[in-house]
Amino acid sequence: MGCRLGQKKGSLSMEMSVEQLDGGVVKAVLNGRLDIAGAADIDMRFSVLAGANRAVIVDMAGVPFLASIGIRTLLIGAKSIQRRGGKMVLLRPTAEVEKVLWVSGVADLMPIFQDDASALAAVAA
Repeated sequence: MGCRLGQKKGSLSMEMSVEQLDGGVVKAVLNGRLDIAGAADIDMRFSVLAGANRAVIVDMAGVPFLASIGIRTLLIGAKSIQRRGGKMVLLRPTAEVEKVLWVSGVADLMPIFQDDASALAAVAA
């Protein structure tokens, strides 16, 4: 069962729901624009999530736009997890968001997968 984190009253920028999967893997599902307002909506909760888990899948299928501040949020989380020997992967970004991830070099640090099974295998390895 997942829980919904993140929407401030009156804000429609970004939502984050979290699911606990088997094997200690956590799946964060993002919905909304990961721009300055969206990053502000989830930064603290995403940081706590990354600081408390070693295997994180970030489902980005519901993210139509990714700004540099959103990339920062993802990178800080991934580095926190990596420092503790864990891994964070990205799942199903839209074509536009995936292009930003590749151009910015983020895809080299956080692998991108298009299906749940591959993402799960990658973080469990």
